[in-house]
Amino acid sequence: MSANPRVFVARLTGLSVFDPLGDQVGRVRDVVVMFSVNRPQPRVIGLVVEVPGRRRVFVPMTRVTSIDAGAVITTGLVNMRRFEQRTNEVLVAAELFDRAVRVTAPDAVAAGFGNALVEDLAIEQGQRRDWMGVKVFVRQAASGVSPASKAMSRLARRRSGKTMLVDIRDVSGLHEQSGAQSAERLLETYDDLKVADLAEVIHDLNTKRRAEVAAALDDEKLADVLAELPEDDQVEIMGGLDNDRAADVLEAMEPDDAADLLADLPPEQAEALLQLMEPDEAEPLRRLLTYDENTAGGMMTTEPVVLGPEATIAEALATVRREEYAPALASMVFVCRPPLEAPTGRYLGLVHIQRLLREPPHGAVGSIIDKEIEPVPASASLETITRTLATYNLVSLPVVDADNRLIGAVTVDDVLDHILPEDWREERHDLEVKP
Repeated sequence: MSANPRVFVARLTGLSVFDPLGDQVGRVRDVVVMFSVNRPQPRVIGLVVEVPGRRRVFVPMTRVTSIDAGAVITTGLVNMRRFEQRTNEVLVAAELFDRAVRVTAPDAVAAGFGNALVEDLAIEQGQRRDWMGVKVFVRQAASGVSPASKAMSRLARRRSGKTMLVDIRDVSGLHEQSGAQSAERLLETYDDLKVADLAEVIHDLNTKRRAEVAAALDDEKLADVLAELPEDDQVEIMGGLDNDRAADVLEAMEPDDAADLLADLPPEQAEALLQLMEPDEAEPLRRLLTYDENTAGGMMTTEPVVLGPEATIAEALATVRREEYAPALASMVFVCRPPLEAPTGRYLGLVHIQRLLREPPHGAVGSIIDKEIEPVPASASLETITRTLATYNLVSLPVVDADNRLIGAVTVDDVLDHILPEDWREERHDLEVKP
């Protein structure tokens, strides 16, 4: 390895990690540093590496033998225990990027960098093979920048303002918690993650940083992330949003997920949010809140795929292709008399997507209805639903009221949410992983 190699954290994140035999271990997700009052430079103690199974583990820097432009090489076995951040540890990408700092170097102050935002951190290996933070890449704190300019910068994925590389000794406030801190750089780092895995990253953040990330997400993405978070995190994040935005996020959530979240909020807060929602968005949630959570009514979504009997098979296939439908919901079409929104007219039956694929596109869905699968009432128990799904190899089940009107559908993921332990989201990567 060359003398005193230097690497920037933003370029390090995403690099593949290999063992001495050349087998890929995972990918770098973050860098862990520790600050000390006796040392002006933070010490790099290890990397957070994402291994197969989306497990995030800790790799000490003592096991890193090489870092170059394309890969990180480690030696020895990797401890597969899930990474848990300790009190005195700091995650560079998650916590330092976008942090407001003061630069004290005279030339930097003269150039207008007295107040700046952290863009990146350079780490360097010393003579004793230990890694330290040595340089900070900063951007001038935005002032007088128009909202239009900021919006164009986000669209172009370029950030406005001048930049400068300064010595870390000339930066104050790097370790202290700042006031409001952007989460834009953090979200760019995890841009490739699926929603469930992004939710796990957000769960691992401290309360302040979690709120900042929630504020940076758009309503649709935040709605998806909330559905994957533990209940305590959901309540905490919703409590940190102003009521108008919280109501918008609820409208963007799947009705069953939104109803579950409302049930966990204090009653007065839940009612205030329902009052702020559009009436046609709030009404299904009020209806769902009347059911016991362990019944079909409490688990169902009120927005399944519903078509009239005269709809063509081509129309049905085009409908289930729509992105907003989850795979389980898109697995079948429920056929009903008008109106076609829950509660619908009389429920007629269902059509499996595989059957749709085998029929001519001009045919009507009403001619291929499967009437053998009986719908369940809203009062059906979790055990009844589970047994029915298993018996008929289904991933979705229609729910009807006393007048045989379709009021929703229960999907297999809803059932799993109720069968698994309450803390399954937090423990899902703590299960033993066999090599």
